[in-house]
Order: sequence, then structure tokens, then C-alpha cells
Amino acid sequence: MRAHHPLFLLFAFAGVEAPARAEGEDAPAVSLAVDYTADVWAVTHGGSDRGIRYLDDLALSLSLDAERAIGWRGARLHAQLLYNNGTALSEPLAGDVQAISNIETGVRAVRLYEAWVDQRVGDRLSLRFGLYDLNSEFDANEAGGLFLNSSHGIGPDFSQSGENGPSIFPVTALALRVDYALGESTRVRAAVLDAVPGDPDRPARTVIRLSEEEGALFVGEIERRWRGGKATIGAWAYGEPAERLAAPGTDTARGAYLLVEQRLAGEPDDPGALTGWLRIGVAEPDVHAIAAYLGGGLVLSGPIAGRRSDALGLAFARVRFSRAYRALEDAERGELNLELTYRAQLSEAFALQPDVQIVFDPSGVRGRPTAVAIGLRSALSF
Repeated sequence: MRAHHPLFLLFAFAGVEAPARAEGEDAPAVSLAVDYTADVWAVTHGGSDRGIRYLDDLALSLSLDAERAIGWRGARLHAQLLYNNGTALSEPLAGDVQAISNIETGVRAVRLYEAWVDQRVGDRLSLRFGLYDLNSEFDANEAGGLFLNSSHGIGPDFSQSGENGPSIFPVTALALRVDYALGESTRVRAAVLDAVPGDPDRPARTVIRLSEEEGALFVGEIERRWRGGKATIGAWAYGEPAERLAAPGTDTARGAYLLVEQRLAGEPDDPGALTGWLRIGVAEPDVHAIAAYLGGGLVLSGPIAGRRSDALGLAFARVRFSRAYRALEDAERGELNLELTYRAQLSEAFALQPDVQIVFDPSGVRGRPTAVAIGLRSALSF
């Protein structure tokens, strides 16, 4: 199968029209979403090498309101399939550690990405079980969702952890998540997940394998919202010890993060609305390459008259490498990424997003020149 085949699947789905609903009728009990994202990137200066790469991501999502569909009170079912062409960008070209594109996987595969049931208990409690992307709720940066660099999705202090990642894109693990609302503005959530999503030896396959040797990942956070903003503080730890980087013995792989988002001007979705965020994260320096992270940015809605659905963003992402890693690799202190992006919503279903990223000290490799990457993302949604 060639890499462009997902386009044919996309247009096939797009040609199927749902039956019309009368005005005011409730949303359907069963819904299907099709999203296709394609990136073209050129590393024009510095990094490890220069070149052009094409990356893509096809997502097919099915959601079911089980109460309306089959009478299962308070339940919701969700499943998602992913296809990625597996083109590598950061390692061969940009040479960065934070991943220029958040749809880069490095492995061509079709995967069952999520498959879970969510059960509401009363008005405040929700339980979720199944294959689960923890970043869909934990360490979720709403304002940062505009940007293409991976660090503005989940912090690299967290995403670096685990033998095969911490159950995030593109490989997820079996999980049990609890979410409880303390009030209208405050909620707490916690989850226990298989510590090793999938199978590192067979990265293109969907594998669910629980073992005592692999252990579990524990994560919890508390979120507080107010008018125009929110703050989230969270912590995570693995149950099984991890090998130290530059010394004999083991230690606990763990970390914590703080994320604050605030609307600085205007009203939501209005032209001229300005939103900013700041995120701080730390990880155990004896076992992780990235010991600390600081990132943030600004998003301006409707920056051009008559284009209220467009958005302009400027962001930075700074990682600091641990002393153990620097001693092991003779690395610089850290890496800094600057990103400028503009999302043009050309129709309800189609958007184009030019993006420029500059990476200083890519991966901390001494002598590696500053990398410049220029990209264009196209996104179709049905």
C-alpha cells in the first residue's frame, strides 16, 4: 500500500452524507469523524541535514452514546483508528529532541489508537477504562493546540518517560481513569496505566500486554478554572524502578508539571482575542535526559479583518538536560525552539497552516548548527 492511499479513504468517507436532521433535534447517538492531516516540511538551514519530508495522519473516530443507542445508562463508547506514513523528520534532518511535527511517528502503521468506555456515576464522577490517550485529559494545553511542535501538546519532561512512551500518540496503553468534579470550577483526575504501551519490539502493531515486570504508570492532577483561564498541577510516577543514566543502580522515574492558561484580551472566539499560557515541568534527573522544561506562548484570534476563524501564534519551548545526560553525551545545557504559525480556516472542513520553527542547540549536540524548519500543514475534517 502506498503512502497516499489514506486520501482515497478520506474522500470515500466524505462522499457519504448523513441523513438530515430537523432543526433543534439532538445530536445523533452514533457519530463518525474523519480527519486527515498532512505536513510538508523543509529543513533549510543547520540541524543534522537538509531536505524535504511529507508526513500524514489519518484518524477515523466512532463515538456512541450508549444510553440513547442501547439503553446503557450514563455510558459512552469511543474508538479510533490511526494511519501514519511513518516518515521521520526530527532525527534525520532537524536533529532536535522536541519533535518539529506533532504527527511524526517514525513507523508506518495502522493502529487501534483508542477504545474505551466512559461511565458516569451521578453528576460528578466519571470512570473510563480501555485503550486511552492520557494527553487527551492530562497535561492538556488548550491554547497550545494551535502549534505544531510536540512540546506544546504534552510537555517533553513527561513524554520522554517510559520504555515506549507514557500512553500518548501514537501508541496507547490499557488504563483506568477516574475524574471527579469538586465543584463547578475544580476537578481532580487520576489514572493508572500499563507502563509500556504496545510492544517496543513490534512498533507497528497494536499490542495489549500486562506484566508484573513492566509495572504501571500513575498520574494525577487537579484543575481549577475561572473566567477566561485555568491552572493545572499534576504529578506522575512509574511503579517499577528505572536504570540511572550515568551511575549504577536504579531510581524512580517521576515528575511534575504546572500549566496556566489565561485569556488576556477580548472574548472567546472574537477577533482580537488574545490568549497566553505558561508551562513548567520537571523530571527525575538521574534517570531522564530532560530534567526541566519551560514553555509558553500567545495566540491571537482573527488577526485579519474578515477572517475571524483564523489564528496567529508565537511560542517557545526550552528543555534543560540533566547533569547525568550532559556528562554521558557531552551535551550542551539545553535546546530552545521558537515557533511562529498561522492557521487559515478556509472552510468549515479545510484549513492551511504555514509554520516556521527555529531550533537552537538541537538535541544539545555540541557544534550542531541552529536548525530552521519551514512547514505547511493541511487539515481536512468531516
